[in-house]
Amino acid sequence: MLTDTLSICEEAADHAAPADALPFRFSQRRSIRRYLDVPIARSVLDALIDAAISAPSAHNRQPWRFAVVVERDAKRRVAIAMGERLRADRRRDGDADSVIDEDVARSHARITGAAALVIVCVTMADMDVYPDDTRNRAEYLMAVQSTAMAGQNLLLAASAAGLGACWLCAPMFCPDTVCGTLGLPRDWQPQGMITLGYPANTGKPFTRRAAPDVSRFF
Repeated sequence: MLTDTLSICEEAADHAAPADALPFRFSQRRSIRRYLDVPIARSVLDALIDAAISAPSAHNRQPWRFAVVVERDAKRRVAIAMGERLRADRRRDGDADSVIDEDVARSHARITGAAALVIVCVTMADMDVYPDDTRNRAEYLMAVQSTAMAGQNLLLAASAAGLGACWLCAPMFCPDTVCGTLGLPRDWQPQGMITLGYPANTGKPFTRRAAPDVSRFF
């Protein structure tokens, strides 16, 4: 058995593609926040969801859910509701109205300017339940990790399809607002919002810490 396994590994190594031949050029992905006023075909959106759900998941429970928002009025309602919540939170923080107005306007433009929004949600409906908080917490984190991997798949697929995309964490600060505005099922917990569209610019180059700075080999 061990000999067979080693043989398979050696054969795979012989046929392994070089690093620069990866199907996605990860270094070319950008967070795009401005889009052309061009709709995305339903077939393309379906393909993005298919890419997302090919991600691995804890126990293969697939705890991800996606609310895809394409109607202009729905995007507008989401933007207004989230903007009102943002304004209320920032006022409680004591921020200046002028600064708040700028942030709310920027948020509104990003949401309504996208051809589509994907609200990435997690559900615990099919996850395991334990008699102790420690394992229940771990189970929840496993579900969130699984959902995040699906979101990354979607971002990479969007880039490969020539679309721009940006992950926004804002729904984490107002999940009840997002769910109520869209009428999402009660077990859908928003984890982020991906804005999608054909890019109006190339985005800003990003910098990353070098691999040796964030990794250790043992």
